[in-house]
Amino acid sequence: MTPAQRLRQIANVVNLSTPLGLAVAAASRSTLSRGPRGLLIAAGYQWKLPHAGAFTLGNVILYRAPPGVAGADTVLLGHEERHSTQYAYCLGLPFLALYGVAAAWSMLRSGNPGSRNFFERQAGLAAGGYVDAPNRPQERPASNRIEA
Repeated sequence: MTPAQRLRQIANVVNLSTPLGLAVAAASRSTLSRGPRGLLIAAGYQWKLPHAGAFTLGNVILYRAPPGVAGADTVLLGHEERHSTQYAYCLGLPFLALYGVAAAWSMLRSGNPGSRNFFERQAGLAAGGYVDAPNRPQERPASNRIEA
């Protein structure tokens, strides 16, 4: 593990995002194993939310895929690892609120929670299974419309 990966691992324990990930993994009866670069893989996640095939809480990556398959997609794993780093620089749990605001902004702008989401763009849209949808056309206020 590099010094930066070790720092991320420590930061995400101290900021409580990894302990939250471990609690969700245990509560959802996911199978936990060590992953690369200080990550933990929780396989077999079955709760309905979130709808994603994988999501990250601190250094814990929760996959819907069963053990042995989870984490095999190195592109998706890299995407989720970048989210792990985002937890560290957002000081942990505030990331959840910031991500929610970014997803809402993206929904407003594009109709898609990832396309205009800063965190998803930084983690790599295609790697996370997102499309780069165009912005929705903005309706001009009635006072600015030119009447014929």
